[in-house]
Parts: sequence; structure tokens; C-alpha cells
Amino acid sequence: MTQNDAFEFIHNDALLASSLWANIALAGVAILLFIYMGRNVEDPRAQLIWVATLLVPLVSISSYAGLVSGLTVGFLEMPAGHALAGEGGVFSPWGRYLTWTFSTPMILVALGLLAGTNRAKLATAVTMDIGMCITGLAAALTTGSYLLRWVFYGISCAFFVAVLYVLLVEWPADAKAAGTSEIFGTLKVLTVVLWLGYPILWALGAEGFAVLDVAITSWGYSGLDIFAKYVFAFLLLRWVAANERIIGRTDSIAEETTTSSASPVDD
Repeated sequence: MTQNDAFEFIHNDALLASSLWANIALAGVAILLFIYMGRNVEDPRAQLIWVATLLVPLVSISSYAGLVSGLTVGFLEMPAGHALAGEGGVFSPWGRYLTWTFSTPMILVALGLLAGTNRAKLATAVTMDIGMCITGLAAALTTGSYLLRWVFYGISCAFFVAVLYVLLVEWPADAKAAGTSEIFGTLKVLTVVLWLGYPILWALGAEGFAVLDVAITSWGYSGLDIFAKYVFAFLLLRWVAANERIIGRTDSIAEETTTSSASPVDD
């Protein structure tokens, strides 16, 4: 199908189209709101958190525009064994994976900076997250083998487990030392609970067992995005704006730790 065919397919299904336009509208509102909320932030670390967080709706509005225009969607013939095999092209909004590949690392960067974690832990979380998104895309686009779709899905979930380990085990201790454990705990729970919804929707939607139709699945993803991105970002930026001194102190602690570990030990 052409891009024009994809555009018509989307807009002939009001439920599907509304799931995409709603995110475009909310991302636009979020961008303006977050710019306003960060207007007086002066601490460099707080500014970095703000920039990383602002990139989330910026990426989303670009990606959802690609989806609603038909640019980043396709129609795939599912392999033998899939519930929709032999039913013609199945609508595949693969552009969502572009959103997640670029936006979810920014969420983790913001959380890592809030927790005052070190570069190694931050790099681990971000790279595992990117691996999760890319292998998720591979699962969605694999049409030669039904088994390999689920193999890629399993690999993606394995990457996700590594991200969860950092969020649930490594960073809470860092946040406690940095004095940001209360807000970090709230955002951690919000992130973990909502992010668990994505692989569940994949398995239940047209890409997996096809229990849910395309429009319902799309609204499921959009609803998760709204809370995991915009609500998350609002809560984070509101706290950062009101507690800039704590963020600055976290940066000082990190610098002192780095300097101390780099100092030579006297004989």
C-alpha cells in the first residue's frame, strides 16, 4: 500500500485516528507547559534533567505526526501460525518503536540524573533500553517465521529485565544517598508499572496473539504513553523546579566522590 492508502486507512477508523491525534495534541500542550515550568531553572544538573525531560514530548509529537500521516506505518503479511495469517496485510504502526527508541532513553537519563547515579549505571540502563526497543521492532517486523517473532520478543523482554534491575535495585540506593528518594520512588513505581504494560499489549495485540484489534491496541499504547511520558515528566519537572537546591547538592556530592576516588593513596 502507498502512504496515501495508509493515511486513508487510519482516518477511516475514527478510534484509531483519535488515538494518534490525542497524543499529538497532548505532546504539544506538554512542550509548552514544560518550557514554562523550566523557565527559572538555573542549576546545571537541574537544567540537564529538564532538557532530557523536554525531549520526551518533542520526540513524541514528531513520531506521532509520522504515524498519523501514514509515513511510519505499514501492512504486513503475517507468517503461518499467527492468528491473522492469510488475512492480507495487517496494519503495523512500526513508527511507535522510533518513539520509544529515542524517548525512553531520555526518561532514564532524567531518572538517573535525579538519582545521582554514576555514568556506568546510566549507560547500562540506556543501552539496555535501546536494545529492548530495537529487538521489539524486530519482533514486530519479522514475517518469515512466527517462532522468530517470539524469539525477538523474548530477547526484548530480557533487555527489559536489565532495565528493571537498574530501576528497582541499583538506583534506589543512589537516590537515597542523593536525598531524592521520595520523588524517585514515586517516579520509579509509575515507570515500572506502566512500562510493564507495553509487552503485555504487544502480546495481546495484532503483533502477538491478536486478541485485541488494532484500534484498541493503539489506544492502549497511547494511554500508556500519556501517563509514562507526560504525567511522569510533569511530576518530575514540578519537583525539580521546587527542589533545585537538592539537585545542585547531588551534583556536588557526585563531584566530591569522583575527586576522592581519583586521589592517590598515600604510602
